[in-house]
Order: sequence, then structure tokens, then C-alpha cells
Amino acid sequence: MPHPTTAATPLVIPGSKAVLWLVGTALLAIAVYYFVGVDQGAWSVFGNDTHIHELVHDGRHFLGFPCH
Repeated sequence: MPHPTTAATPLVIPGSKAVLWLVGTALLAIAVYYFVGVDQGAWSVFGNDTHIHELVHDGRHFLGFPCH
């Protein structure tokens, strides 16, 4: 009795759309990490402005980031 043939599983290479999503997600994650974990107001990318720091201040302490 002949054996049934099985098709080989194709190798899936991510297309350019998937790569764009991965790069965009990584850049967004780095930006969020900077604003929540690194931005201290005095060293802010926006100059001597503490609005971002004050916006995420309680979240910083909840996540364990030191400040002050």
C-alpha cells in the first residue's frame, strides 16, 4: 500500500509590513521607556520643562523608577 505524500511546510519569511510593525513597536516602546523611566525634567528633551515628568510621576514610583 503506498504511503500518503506529505507536503513540506513552507518557510515563512516576514514581509516588509511585519518588519515595519516590529520597528515601529520597538521605537514606541523606547520612547515610552524614556518618558516614564529616564526623563527627569532637568535633562528633558524639551529643555527645562517638567510637564512630562509631573504627568508620569506617580507611575514612575509605582514601576520602581527613582526620582528626585
